[in-house]
Amino acid sequence: MNIRAVILLRVYLAFGLIVLFAAAVFLRLGQVQYVQGKKWKAMADSLSTQYRTVDAVRGNIYSNDGSLLATSVPEYELHMDTKAGGIADKDLFYEKVDSLGMKLAEFFKDKTAKEYSRYLRKARQTNKRYLLIQRRVGYSDLKTVRTFPLFNVGKYTGGLIAVEQNKRILPFKRLAARTIGYKNENVKNGVGLEGAYNQYINGESGKRLMQRIAGGVYIPVNDEAEIAPKDGADIISTIDVNMQDLAQSALEKQLIKSQADHGTVIVMEVATGEIRAISNFSKVSEGVYAEQFNYAIAGNQDPGSTFKLASYMSLLDDKLVDTNTLIGTGYYQIPGHMIKDSHPKVEIVTVKKAFEESSNAAVAKMINTKYGDNPKKFTDHLYKWELNKKLGLQIPGEARPVVKNPSFKSWNKNMTLPQMAYGYEMQLTPLKILTLYNGVANNGKMIAPLFVKEIRRLGNPIEQFHARVIDEKMCSDETLGKMKKLLEGVVLEGSGRSVVYNPLYKIAGKTGTAQVADGNRGYKVNKQYQASFVGYFPADKPKYSMIVVINDPKGAYYGALVSGPVFREVADRIYASDMSMYDDVPVRLVGNTINPPTKAGQSKATQEVYHAFGFKPLFASKSEYYNIVDTSAGTVFQENNERKGFMPNVEGMGLKDALYLLGNAGLKTKVAGFGKVVSQSIAAGTKVRNGLGVQILLE
Repeated sequence: MNIRAVILLRVYLAFGLIVLFAAAVFLRLGQVQYVQGKKWKAMADSLSTQYRTVDAVRGNIYSNDGSLLATSVPEYELHMDTKAGGIADKDLFYEKVDSLGMKLAEFFKDKTAKEYSRYLRKARQTNKRYLLIQRRVGYSDLKTVRTFPLFNVGKYTGGLIAVEQNKRILPFKRLAARTIGYKNENVKNGVGLEGAYNQYINGESGKRLMQRIAGGVYIPVNDEAEIAPKDGADIISTIDVNMQDLAQSALEKQLIKSQADHGTVIVMEVATGEIRAISNFSKVSEGVYAEQFNYAIAGNQDPGSTFKLASYMSLLDDKLVDTNTLIGTGYYQIPGHMIKDSHPKVEIVTVKKAFEESSNAAVAKMINTKYGDNPKKFTDHLYKWELNKKLGLQIPGEARPVVKNPSFKSWNKNMTLPQMAYGYEMQLTPLKILTLYNGVANNGKMIAPLFVKEIRRLGNPIEQFHARVIDEKMCSDETLGKMKKLLEGVVLEGSGRSVVYNPLYKIAGKTGTAQVADGNRGYKVNKQYQASFVGYFPADKPKYSMIVVINDPKGAYYGALVSGPVFREVADRIYASDMSMYDDVPVRLVGNTINPPTKAGQSKATQEVYHAFGFKPLFASKSEYYNIVDTSAGTVFQENNERKGFMPNVEGMGLKDALYLLGNAGLKTKVAGFGKVVSQSIAAGTKVRNGLGVQILLE
């Protein structure tokens, strides 16, 4: 054989061996893929583990008085490994599966026992390792489920897999719900306190070893996380639960009554700037309102007459007018527009009276004539109080205010200044206006509102917050004193007297009625109004400031009539419940020397009442009816016996008892007045006959 033939033979032999080897490899691959595929895939799954993130329990949010506003409670998603070690025995599983189905049906009441049994049996036949049993199961229910057949074989071997999830709940339901807010995977930044303090509330996540099983599903290897999560910190808010409840109840009631579109009420503590209550309601359907938007911090609109405080304070501080300066009301003509009062009345009044009656014409004329040559002097006051800046709140969503100055392109030299004087051509939130008024109540110290006062971890403070000072001194003491008198005058003698005035304590404030633009259609189409009242109480020693704003009420739309009742109701109930606001009221103890007024009449009923109240009446009579005499020793009851044929003594009795006795005597009675009998036309003891007429006078 020549060399060429030898070489070719070796090449063919090598090639043949390579082909045979390749064929063997492909044959084996096919066997592994198609014959043994399920076996090796299951084994791969069983050997695949990884660490997964375990969310920490979010911290709690508390109210100022320690009530729980938001908290996390554990709830569990229950699964079953039908091939778990403790129940791998076929006989054991099928012996107890029907009992388990019966227990599950009885406990959850969502399937019958037979349906549960079939569900579990089918899962066993198809080798389900992560069968869903139930979602949203509480911890106490989980402890009960662990005692069920099969599940009670062992914590790790009975097949029950409990995946813990944290559920956020609000114990007071919708109370301050918008301010508390929420944070979930569908919202990027979160809302309210939940969103603003997410970095504190969230805590630190842990790690849990998870094993992948058939179908690509991961199940926990152990019941507890290998690296335990660190719970979030607690937030101590400034909200007072009782005040919040008062505010929401009063606002919702008035919104329903006035069929308004939406409204807000805010209560702030004067000295600290802490928000005690904040409520926002939007109309969902007829008579139904819900918290959907935070109008208090994001509802930018023309404030209307409540802004007049800023105008008058500027005029007084610059000494351009005084409270006794005379000014015309009713109408004020500017180029292209007639400014008029809500109830135009052409007269000359003092500046004080113009403020109390909320004259648009008067304030527009004063601002335009006094600052017309130098409007920047007026807007500098507004900028000093930072009305053009955000308050820098602790919760997200604050709207950016718009307060013009002469450098604005939209500044109209004829119209902007006089219209700003009574709260138009600007955009301010209700909280911004309240902050301005709170500054006056706080002796001229203007501070930013506070929603969170402290952050705690494990009960220990880790950070505390105090109100930011916006302006240490808003105006001179002289101006401040005059402004306080003007605000008190609104309630004592002006537009707020009919609704807001309370003789028991002083309220200072200002009504506001503003026409608001209807979207892009402006002011003239479908006229809408915003009614507001803002002020503080008690006026002589302010503790709380409050603003109420109601938008688009039907029927009456003036601030005093629509928002005034809400302010009065909330203020009255806060005042009644806060003893510190009337510590100076003298205490008078009522002794036994002055008895409560009573009517003569039936002895037994009156004696029971006196005994119930702890009084000591002197019963000098055993007769069924009596007359009463007050003495220093107590209450004496004189005998009043009926004698047939004689006129009974009915003086001091109520109408019911008097008619009973006179009817028994056979007399025809004529009655005048109401109350108790003070005189009778026939003297007691006089002989009378049946049918005789008698007249009694009641007072």
